[in-house]
Amino acid sequence: MKKKIVPRPWFFPRPVLLVSTRDGQGRDNILTISWAGVACTTPPMITVSLRKSRHSHGTISATQEFVVNIPTSKQIHAVELCGTTSRRDSDKFAALGLAKHSPSVIAAPLIAECPINLECQVRHTLPLGSHDLFVAEIVKVHAQHGVLREDGEINDDALDCLAWGSEEFLKVIRPRKQARVPRFL
Repeated sequence: MKKKIVPRPWFFPRPVLLVSTRDGQGRDNILTISWAGVACTTPPMITVSLRKSRHSHGTISATQEFVVNIPTSKQIHAVELCGTTSRRDSDKFAALGLAKHSPSVIAAPLIAECPINLECQVRHTLPLGSHDLFVAEIVKVHAQHGVLREDGEINDDALDCLAWGSEEFLKVIRPRKQARVPRFL
């Protein structure tokens, strides 16, 4: 018999992402998020859900752009610091010694150490309650050569990503022998 519990967004695992922004005064910030997902293939769009009280929420609302940087498990310290420190308190790029890489389309910087960076422009903002849902179009993708296959696509097996469980980080691992599922999308 199953027990009924309080309704909450019980989705596990969730991606762990570093979102970088630049405000109107040229100040850069990094925020750790896990409330994000794929929204559309054509045009390529993702969703990011942010609490309205967060510093980065105001920046994204004003600039209508951000970068999603996909960190590796080796960047767990940066992920933790960016998830527990506000831009109001410190410059996270400087505190972590992270390098900024110039974007191609938007103003917000890419995190050079992350293997994949998605430049995003907000197309819709949906107020939901405690959070707003930003629906953003991916306008440029940057990927390090080490995570690309010969055909130029992302090689999932080369990524060393993190996920978020209910209360802790999880490392995404792959079994030694992985069955390949046909692509339906």
